[in-house]
Amino acid sequence: MRRVRYRVAASLDGYIAGPDGEIDWISPDPSVDFAAVYEGFDSVLLGRRTYELTQQPGAPPWPVGWRVIVFSRTLSTVAPPAVLATNVDATVAELRQRPGRDIWLFGGSSLCASMLTARLVDRLEVAVMPVVLGGGVHLIAGDAPRTRLTLLRSSASANGIVHLEYDVERAGG
Repeated sequence: MRRVRYRVAASLDGYIAGPDGEIDWISPDPSVDFAAVYEGFDSVLLGRRTYELTQQPGAPPWPVGWRVIVFSRTLSTVAPPAVLATNVDATVAELRQRPGRDIWLFGGSSLCASMLTARLVDRLEVAVMPVVLGGGVHLIAGDAPRTRLTLLRSSASANGIVHLEYDVERAGG
């Protein structure tokens, strides 16, 4: 069955964006083969704020053929190829039933918390950047349930980025 993987960069103090939503502190990691990473997915889940970041000038497009799903109760439209959704449970259940690769929970913090509550997240993959932000958008919103994790892998790159990969215990599916 297709897994939902929350794959994200975070500061050492646990933020995925700075106080004003900035992400300029994320260091490039030449050890990561992004083409290989993208090959593992064919769908992406975004919350409204993350979607809006991906619509800024200069943001790279999603790979051709990917399903791009934006969860929002406030947006009335999204730019193709994205589709708008409100029911996380039904949408993820439908995606899991389709043949394909894994599903990337790209962001953000609140969407991850609600999906952890619904037991829809299978794996957390965090690239911990060598920076302390002191505030901003938490890795996972504060209303997330207590969730036990099992460490699968850890590694550090030459530029100080620590990669952590965890299975979520008792994930849905």
